[in-house]
Amino acid sequence: MRRFLAGTALLAALVLAAPATAATVPKGPAGVDFYKTPDKFPSGHGAAIQWRKLTGKAVLKGAGSNRLLLYRGEDQQGDAVAISGTVAVPKGKAPKGGWPVVTWGHGTIGIADACAPSLVGMPGTYDQPLMTKWLKAGYAVVRTDYEGLGVPGVTHPYLIGASEGRSMLDMVRAARKLDSSIGKSFVIAGHSQGGHAALWAASLAKKYTPELKLKGTLAFAPASHIGEQAGLLTALTTQKNLTPLASMIVRGIDVADPSLNVGTLLSDQAKVLYPQLDTTCLADLGEPTSFGGLAPADLFAPGAALEPVVAALQKQDPEDLKPSGPVLIEQGRADTTVIPTFTDSLVSDYKGRGVKVTYKTYDGLQHVPVVTDSKPAKDAVAFVKKELG
Repeated sequence: MRRFLAGTALLAALVLAAPATAATVPKGPAGVDFYKTPDKFPSGHGAAIQWRKLTGKAVLKGAGSNRLLLYRGEDQQGDAVAISGTVAVPKGKAPKGGWPVVTWGHGTIGIADACAPSLVGMPGTYDQPLMTKWLKAGYAVVRTDYEGLGVPGVTHPYLIGASEGRSMLDMVRAARKLDSSIGKSFVIAGHSQGGHAALWAASLAKKYTPELKLKGTLAFAPASHIGEQAGLLTALTTQKNLTPLASMIVRGIDVADPSLNVGTLLSDQAKVLYPQLDTTCLADLGEPTSFGGLAPADLFAPGAALEPVVAALQKQDPEDLKPSGPVLIEQGRADTTVIPTFTDSLVSDYKGRGVKVTYKTYDGLQHVPVVTDSKPAKDAVAFVKKELG
């Protein structure tokens, strides 16, 4: 009898210590085979396809568990697409109603499958200290790779708002189906491309995931005024550091709307380099042998009619949205990637549209430090605690 009771106690302890993985979600294979699109999708967007233990640079230290998840999302046409992401839950027992959630949109890393953050992490893992703070505060952290990153055969529609936003929302749905300890209340957060994605997700949430409870949105240096900036490219004859990002924006709208025939508008030099976007990550795209060797003005053929492309990009701008709930936007005043004046204008547009937006700026901070510096990080943690409780 003593042996039976001891064995029962040990079994109970092991069950309590194990992640609350839903029995209906199968475990997937190791390596890149995990990312393959299934032959048959489970029903409904946000359905969990398979999971396995997360390894590598994307692991969040201090979490109770880190898991890699493949889930069903929707592309722009509403068709099923496999999307990868990660799920980290805090240590200990979840509160009543489950762990509140932060769904994180990562910054630009590239378009190629090999650039997926769940595979390689973010450069310098710069965003992980903030994620760790949220875990310690008692929030699950889920991070989508976005549609097309990691999963072969699907090209990432870079800075296409509905794609990004749906990816972030379905990440929450799928995480809850994977782990029964995750609750319905969530905050949307992201940096740069992820800030753009967060604002789109907040504008879609009520209709796309009505069962979830959006409490607030946090956008660090969100990309905006994309169409306006694209219209200026032909005047930029020296700023080669901007060309890799510009080329990705062009590729993103090409993926979203093939009828624009973007390839026919490119210069001869850009046509040669264009396939690199689907195989090479951002850092290498900046090399002199890649798009880093071109000025933005050299992306397009002389006299190319860019008006349809600019018009299509303007439809991806977040300034025309009305995100639900409270919104906090944080911006470094020394940012040379997301120009502060564009974010100023974005906030002004939101206030004019009745969005409940708070705007915090930080003198001397550039693009990445707006996430890593202690002051904006403290403000971000405080905002999430206020909204999630």
